[in-house]
Amino acid sequence: MKHNANDSDTVKNRKKQTVAKGQTASSLRMERVSKRCRKLLLAGFMMAPLFPAMAQNTGQAATKNEAVSIETLEQEIRHIEQAQAALQQDLLAVRQQLLAKKQQQSTMASAGDQKKTPEAAPSNAPMLANNAVPPANKVNETPADTHLATADKNTPDLTTVAPDSTATAATNVGNNSTALASSAAPNKSNAADSNKSLDLVMDPFQNQSDQYGMANLGNVPSTPSNTSTDQAKADAAFASNVGGDIAQIREGDNGAVELFKHTDVPTEAIIARHARDIISMTANNGVGPHPRETAGAQLAGALGDHGVFNLGPMTFILGGFIDASGLVSNRHIASGTFNSWKSMPFKNNPDYHTANTEASARYTRLSLLMRGTVSQHSTISGFVETDFGAGGSTTNPYESSSYIIRLRQAYLAYDDSRYNFHVLGGQAWSLLTPNRVGITPRQESVAETAEASILAGQTWARQWQVRVAKDWFNHRFWAAISIENPATMYDTTGFTNNAGRIVMPNGSTTTITSNGVGLTQPSAYSAEVSPDIIGKLAWDPAWGHYEVVGIMHMPHDRVTTADGVGHNNTVLTGGGGGSMVLPLIPKKVELRLAGLVGKGIGHYGAALLPDATLDAEGRPVPLWSMQATAGIMGHVTPRLDLYGYYGIQESGRSYFTENGVAYGYGNPLYNNSGCNTELSTACVGSTKRISEATIGGWWRFLKGHYGTVQAGVQLAYSTREAWRGTGGSPTTHMSELFLSLRYLPFQ
Repeated sequence: MKHNANDSDTVKNRKKQTVAKGQTASSLRMERVSKRCRKLLLAGFMMAPLFPAMAQNTGQAATKNEAVSIETLEQEIRHIEQAQAALQQDLLAVRQQLLAKKQQQSTMASAGDQKKTPEAAPSNAPMLANNAVPPANKVNETPADTHLATADKNTPDLTTVAPDSTATAATNVGNNSTALASSAAPNKSNAADSNKSLDLVMDPFQNQSDQYGMANLGNVPSTPSNTSTDQAKADAAFASNVGGDIAQIREGDNGAVELFKHTDVPTEAIIARHARDIISMTANNGVGPHPRETAGAQLAGALGDHGVFNLGPMTFILGGFIDASGLVSNRHIASGTFNSWKSMPFKNNPDYHTANTEASARYTRLSLLMRGTVSQHSTISGFVETDFGAGGSTTNPYESSSYIIRLRQAYLAYDDSRYNFHVLGGQAWSLLTPNRVGITPRQESVAETAEASILAGQTWARQWQVRVAKDWFNHRFWAAISIENPATMYDTTGFTNNAGRIVMPNGSTTTITSNGVGLTQPSAYSAEVSPDIIGKLAWDPAWGHYEVVGIMHMPHDRVTTADGVGHNNTVLTGGGGGSMVLPLIPKKVELRLAGLVGKGIGHYGAALLPDATLDAEGRPVPLWSMQATAGIMGHVTPRLDLYGYYGIQESGRSYFTENGVAYGYGNPLYNNSGCNTELSTACVGSTKRISEATIGGWWRFLKGHYGTVQAGVQLAYSTREAWRGTGGSPTTHMSELFLSLRYLPFQ
């Protein structure tokens, strides 16, 4: 009996050791699972905005014990409004309460199961279910993939909506917490049949060594909190650190949800905070879409979040601002804030000696985006933008100042997210205009100055076009081709020009333009045989945006001899260039470089130097042209932007002399002897080079649910140099101070 008792004690001890070892192994296993749980927990936090229908179940907001300063919120989640910041804290607190209660219930249930089965999961295992990720299988356990995390699909059928923009995605973290917290353990029976994509918000500049690309989770304690309250506080701390751009969770072909490593995460280029203004899918390049309230976004056509409404299946988004701007300059050029550099007077002109002050509201802007969903993978949208920059026959500054509404942009766009295919047709920024992310409309990269003509040397145009674009490699490489309306700008210095008909020295007549008729008068329209053909390649690596661009242009005219026999002339010309945006300090300081060089492309520069002149036979002669800009843009605070730019544009020359008479552009026989004598007419002064150096800033000093009020100031110094002729090469300078006050009701 004693021997049997010893055997019984030995068996009991062995059983205890076996159980202890099993519990230890289980504990280690679940600790690994727990770490993964905490990583996926934040994904759950940020998937909450995608369940708008269930957000109504949340209770009253809890007290804001975890409140952070408005300035911190604005800095982390891109200029979030004060009212929205307060709402975020309230909703986040409610979410924490709900998660805490569910964790308590899960902990109690897990504790009961643990009493029955030693191999039961720890109390934090149910958090996996709350985040729509199944717990690890104890029998068939496999290591986590180093590139992505996979979870069974258990989301309900979602409507195809875009994610919230980077400015407010974090604001909506708490909006739909009930839907997230109440999601049960994975159940494939209720898996959605549609192939949806789920977007989440994350910091694009985080430590990318994390296998899930979510390094904000690196601050999660290595051991779980003992109480649900501690866990809720930790969750709130993690959620409060979320900000920046957008990552993506999407369903794979096998029906699983894939969380991609951050360096490969595609993001949405979004302007409207309500997520309806989808531009297209773009990769995170450290630059990102325009901060929506900056002057650059306004130039490109930023829309608002206060003017979003639905009408049937369509979404309408309003944009624009009220502008009151003016300038003070030491030269008199009657062009207002739309600078005309090639009109800068030399000393022979009395305007050189006269200061100028002018102000108007003519650049007040109105815009509207109309968008509809064609299918779950494709959308169609129409965009129109206007201002009052045109002048009519009754426009004058003495009484009514009746500036006329003019068309800036009007186009339709089709985007397919399955094949990453994009089409645009209508009047928009030329494909030659640099972009800051991908090749997408309303993301053009231009100098963010207060002057309406932007910057000398800036490459840009807004004109009719049909553009086709395609992207590859998670939206990192783009290619586009566009056919655009041609408009050759001729210089006919030395010739006799009769409404576009040029009398040549040999007696023939060359027709280069015709005066507009009907609604297009009194402008002259050049004779063209083919549209401009423009191609662009863009690359968005993890740091910066880079692009190369090329253009083919074909000036065309008709020459009629004195005996009535005519023939046409067409010249093939063009050029190429590129641009880059470098985030020196992400979200704070960026360097912008751009340039274009070629022949026959002068009118694509902001200074509007000529494209071509004529030879002795009347054929078009494209002029060499170069335009370049360099600038630095600093977002000092969420409400203050400072900038400095330098731009330059040069034109070549082409000329001939017949019977002692000088013709062409920049002929050295032109008389420049009187350029320094007031009222002298002996000053041809063909422009060789125009440059501008400028500094300025924008201050958004009022901001709230009523919109944004901002002020801008800019100091510019410009130089115009002429080609040398008899009497020298004249030079002139101009200093300008631009002031702008804008009210953006929809921002």
